[in-house]
Amino acid sequence: MENELIALESKLAQLIQVCSQLRSENHQLRQELAQAQNLNRLCHDKIDSAKARLEKLLPTLSEEQS
Repeated sequence: MENELIALESKLAQLIQVCSQLRSENHQLRQELAQAQNLNRLCHDKIDSAKARLEKLLPTLSEEQS
């Protein structure tokens, strides 16, 4: 019985350690995701800005070729 309790205590300690590691990894991944989403938003804004500028230039190019 004593050996079973010691084994159970050891397994519980391992479970607690794994849980702590996963919680830490989850926190890090959430931070990385937030950074990636911010970068994605910035890139999307730049693309939208470039698209708007190109759409403004298209009529000008059409007039110059006429």
